[in-house]
Amino acid sequence: MEATISLRLPRDAASVPVIRQLLDASLCALGVEKQIREDIQLMLSEACSNVIQHAAPSDDYMVSTELYRDRCVIKVVDAGNGFDFSGPRSSPPSTSEHGRGLLIMRALADDIRFVNRHERGSIVCLEKNLRFVKDAPGLSLLLSEELEFGEGVPEVVGDDPHIRDHLPAGDHAHVK
Repeated sequence: MEATISLRLPRDAASVPVIRQLLDASLCALGVEKQIREDIQLMLSEACSNVIQHAAPSDDYMVSTELYRDRCVIKVVDAGNGFDFSGPRSSPPSTSEHGRGLLIMRALADDIRFVNRHERGSIVCLEKNLRFVKDAPGLSLLLSEELEFGEGVPEVVGDDPHIRDHLPAGDHAHVK
């Protein structure tokens, strides 16, 4: 099974909690462990907040998430003026309330890619490995291919009832 959520949202701060809650509810229903869900919420919030603050003159933006096997891939696409992600970034002053979004996303994501579409907007692609609580529905739903081919259910590590790094990273989603 593969699960996809895709929304076109107004470039308004009120849109951020909507997509956060929708994605978190989906991940929770699949049994993704809480810390991973919180990391994903924070990454998503930072990416969406950057669009809201910087993607003028666009009126809206698109967020798509794909849950496949043990990966969550999030793409945040805007149609603003674009953003140069390649330049050197200095850390903001420790007292600054702004400028930490890219640092936070880089710290929390297992993979992150940026695409500048030169005056046609930007794409931020965030990937996070999923870990599941014991007996999570996502183990049988998202990992059904592995079960069909006799690869079995990943083992539970130690006394902690969480599934950890149970599958290879797999293919990266292509940003188009």
